[in-house]
Amino acid sequence: MFSTLGGKGRKYYHIAMDNQRAIIAGERALISLREARDVISGAKTWGLVDMFFGGGGFSGFMKHSNLEKGRRVLENARHDLWEFREELSYLPSVDINIDGFLTFADFFFDGFIVDVIVQSKINSTLRQLDDAIRETELVLGKLRLV
Repeated sequence: MFSTLGGKGRKYYHIAMDNQRAIIAGERALISLREARDVISGAKTWGLVDMFFGGGGFSGFMKHSNLEKGRRVLENARHDLWEFREELSYLPSVDINIDGFLTFADFFFDGFIVDVIVQSKINSTLRQLDDAIRETELVLGKLRLV
């Protein structure tokens, strides 16, 4: 196949293949980001129950359970975004800024003040996830036009 393409044909073939790999990596990252957003949203809900309805041990357990799962899915999202960025590096003039995304701290305390702080961190993480999702969708849209 390559012998019939010629120099320019091979170049465009490789760009098309790199583009396709980047799209696949980007779609995988988008799935991970959306999953992380869903899990972190669950932690937010349980945190609100814990704060305002005196949910006690069960709601605290559910919040922390969601936060722990959130850490795992955030790590997957970080990895998938890193792979997406790596695939984009093979393409000319395409970039995604993910360096500031997805930082998340550990909180294992209880009490209203700490719950408010945790809710603030959860909201911050949700905003970062939404930004990462928008950025990934934007880059995927550009890649699909190539």
